[in-house]
Amino acid sequence: MKSANQWFSEYGESHQNATNKLIHWICVPSIFFSIVGLLAAIPHSFLDQLVSSPLQPYMHWGTVLIIIGSIFYLLMSIPLFIGMLGFSALVLWLCAILESSGLPIGLTSFIIFVVAWIGQFIGHKIEGKKPSFFKDVQFLLIGPAWLMHFIYKKIGIPY
Repeated sequence: MKSANQWFSEYGESHQNATNKLIHWICVPSIFFSIVGLLAAIPHSFLDQLVSSPLQPYMHWGTVLIIIGSIFYLLMSIPLFIGMLGFSALVLWLCAILESSGLPIGLTSFIIFVVAWIGQFIGHKIEGKKPSFFKDVQFLLIGPAWLMHFIYKKIGIPY
């Protein structure tokens, strides 16, 4: 498996433009949230039976995806795994709030997903390079970690 620095270096090749980077700071977390939200909207009564009631708002197919994705981050870097776990917990909490608000989580997540992907493609048009995931689908998991690595660098956490 590639190291975190190898992934980030390769991902960074198509993310040099300041406008594209800014768009990614908005759209990558939005896409992450929207995918978890879309998966949370899928009926999940089977999963509800596996956990006690305090955890039920967080037990859905989005949680399953986060667990699978977390394995990738764990293999890449323990500090990044911890950071992504924290971000994932925030996303799960926001999805639970959205679901309890009465807004349709599926429709809301779908709108966020579409708008965020339009933003991503605009950013890559400005950049003049194709998104990295066209080369390797694993880059869909690298985007959020790439942003996390900038936060880690800023506050001095080695990854």
